Amino acid sequence: MKFQLEGLTVFFPYEYIYPEQYQYMVELKHALDAKGHCLLEMPTGTGKTITLLSLITSYQLAHPEVGKLIYCTRTVPEMEKVLVELQELMDYRSKYFPDGKEPKILAVGLSSRKNLCVHPTVAEEGSRESTDAKCMRLTAPWVRERAAQDPGSEETCEWYEGLDI
Repeated sequence: MKFQLEGLTVFFPYEYIYPEQYQYMVELKHALDAKGHCLLEMPTGTGKTITLLSLITSYQLAHPEVGKLIYCTRTVPEMEKVLVELQELMDYRSKYFPDGKEPKILAVGLSSRKNLCVHPTVAEEGSRESTDAKCMRLTAPWVRERAAQDPGSEETCEWYEGLDI
């Protein structure tokens, strides 16, 4: 649904909005308007994520000067859920922007080496600390420099070396 909230056009990807979600949006909008901080709480399963994403991305459309939204989660599954919901919101919102004129959103899910590393021996490490240490032993600038000067003298990470940035 597309609706007005105190003069702001809000894109919400569902046909129904709970009263709690609407109130959450009102309070969040007030905090954004005041350029202040906001602490909001809603029970589990009440649609906090999509409510926040809908309001913030709609606010960014109307007020590009507000800048970026940084959304932090505690777990990888929570992060994945946020990215899925954001994609659903963007798919819904695109209906209202003909000819591909929809403003783009950059969304990146960042996680730790422990969750993302593909190097077989690093990925087998048990803790985050040991994963980080093993990764550093393979990718540190001084290790890479020694390996370049004397091939075979140092083990490096083939995936890191193959990364084209």
